[in-house]
Amino acid sequence: MRHGKKHNHLGRTTSHRKAMLANMTCSLIEHKRINTTVAKAKALRVFAEPLITKSKSDTTHNRRVVFSHLRDKYAVTELFKEISVKIGDRPGGYLRIIKLGNRQGDNAPMAMVELVDYNELYNPNGKKAKKTTRRGRSKKADSPQVEGTASEEKSEE
Repeated sequence: MRHGKKHNHLGRTTSHRKAMLANMTCSLIEHKRINTTVAKAKALRVFAEPLITKSKSDTTHNRRVVFSHLRDKYAVTELFKEISVKIGDRPGGYLRIIKLGNRQGDNAPMAMVELVDYNELYNPNGKKAKKTTRRGRSKKADSPQVEGTASEEKSEE
């Protein structure tokens, strides 16, 4: 029976699982995007998102709590200085999991985990590409003919 199992054990001991998730979180903070299996990605989201939420308020206590989980001072510094500034107004959902297909060696389902605000392709608030007009008439008809007729009428008067 599955009573009381709230997280995926991933076939590892508790210490191995905690160390693996801490290392994956440090890599995610450093590179902003990592590739892993879908099961590890879902476990990483449960592990990393509360730490990112703690980084939104930069206090000594929160830094120590996050450091106790990650055990990497460079990752903690980057999390509190850069990432927390960018995600300050977001109420949650800091990670995106994109499924990539199956791994060639063992057919394991793979996924890419990334920080949401660091991807320009999916970010709706980022820079938008300029839309080109599909009709050539509107540009040609507006500027040369209207100005030419107005200037001719003024000169005749």
